[in-house]
Amino acid sequence: MRLISRTLDVPTSPIADAHRHVADRNPDVPLLDLSQAAPSYPTAPAVATRVAEVAASDGGGRYAPPPGLPDLLDAFADDLALSYGASFDHDQILPTGGCNQAFCVVASTLSRPGDEVIVPVPYYFNHDMWLKLDGVVPRYLHPTDPMVSLVPDPDRAADLINERTRAILLVTPGNPTGVTIPPEVIAGFHDLAAANDLALIIDETYRNFRTTDDPPHRLFDRPDWTDTVVSLHSFSKDLAIPGYRVGAIVAGAEVKVEALKLLDCVQICAPRVGQEAAAAGLRLAREWRADKAAGINRALDHFQAVMADKPGGFRLASAGAFFGWVRHPFDDRPTEQVVRDLVVEHGVLGIPGTAFTPTDEGWIRFSYANLSTAELDEFARRLAIAGE
Repeated sequence: MRLISRTLDVPTSPIADAHRHVADRNPDVPLLDLSQAAPSYPTAPAVATRVAEVAASDGGGRYAPPPGLPDLLDAFADDLALSYGASFDHDQILPTGGCNQAFCVVASTLSRPGDEVIVPVPYYFNHDMWLKLDGVVPRYLHPTDPMVSLVPDPDRAADLINERTRAILLVTPGNPTGVTIPPEVIAGFHDLAAANDLALIIDETYRNFRTTDDPPHRLFDRPDWTDTVVSLHSFSKDLAIPGYRVGAIVAGAEVKVEALKLLDCVQICAPRVGQEAAAAGLRLAREWRADKAAGINRALDHFQAVMADKPGGFRLASAGAFFGWVRHPFDDRPTEQVVRDLVVEHGVLGIPGTAFTPTDEGWIRFSYANLSTAELDEFARRLAIAGE
């Protein structure tokens, strides 16, 4: 259709593409779905109760205040204070319709078509998609050796900065790698961004699924953090409410004012029911959240154990926060074909690494967190057979 032009060079969702192969699989082999990093368990009882109350109330279907419900702003400020040991006010928090929207709004606020954003590889596919849709050029920061380390290097990033650069993007813990970037490396990126008058955008969707309770970084301790840092958050995974579409931007008041202009055109405000659910979860489900995160970290331990022997030649490079980043052994096949064969012949559904890298480098993302111990054992057994 000649009317369509802007989206033609941008790929479709890799999750939807991968799921198309499911219909062709052997129906006698139970599907092991490692395609999405969304919790399969229901949300906390306190959240469900609050959602029912809101839905039945007079104002439950009305717009929320575009700057955010005060109760959520209070609850999230308290939660951030516990995580980072810093204080936050309402002007520094903007609820959004999920963390994807938070990124889109921020990227469009900070850049214009023709500008550039430094993006470590592998990247989260929706980040790359949105930048391209918005006419912004991703400048890819490649690792030196992805089997050795997938932590991005600030010194290598410095070589990519030019007069068109507007921001540096980090995702920690990483999607698709699961890698948690050490605080000192994040600090290095902050110093690089600040020295070049750039924004440092940090997507922290999976911060509560790290294997430590230490602060993810200490940037919020800096009195001038609002000059550089834009931190993105999600309540979807932490509270098992991905369909409620609620996330948040944490940034300086000036960023919030400008981001609200975009939000007003796109969605008016983050959904009221999602904001109410998030506020309830932050206030009333802290122990529940910690228990669920601990369970996912136990799954991580078992996933790493079953991958230790490189079943079928599949090699685990990194894992954490729902994800395993795995190199497949088939140099003679494109990764999309490998992923299709795994689904159709072995009932294993993952996402091809080509969704996260500019070229085919032989990677597959497996989201292990929704599988039981027995299913992870079966997953490794099927990989062993697939590699024969």
